[in-house]
Amino acid sequence: MPYRYLDDIATADVAFEAWGQTLEELFIAAADATMNVMVEDLTTIIPREHRTIRAEADAIDMLLFEFLQELIYYKDAERLLLRVSRVHIDRRDDHALLAAEASGEELDPQKHELLVDVKAVTLHRFQVERTADGWRAMVILDI
Repeated sequence: MPYRYLDDIATADVAFEAWGQTLEELFIAAADATMNVMVEDLTTIIPREHRTIRAEADAIDMLLFEFLQELIYYKDAERLLLRVSRVHIDRRDDHALLAAEASGEELDPQKHELLVDVKAVTLHRFQVERTADGWRAMVILDI
């Protein structure tokens, strides 16, 4: 599990730190951490429906922000719980492009043990940084 929850950061929200050797690994870990805030056991999400998620931003941190917001959008708009299996990030001079493959199924309270509802990603203390071991992000979710 390349993420951990941080209890001492936000009292009314959920904070987590995610990491990966590559940006792509970091984004997948952050996606799982976001989904795991809502669903107790991620293995209960069966890959019945597939979505391609695309995002674009001027900076890597905002690309992660937009990406996580898209996962929350699918949960709210289509009632889809999605797990991300693949991420491709193309960095250009002045911006970054993301294409991600995600699979999942419709939210079913009888099947998925729901914890809390994530409303949005916040910019409070939001951070993506390169480390000696790869990449690290700090994220706070509004619940």
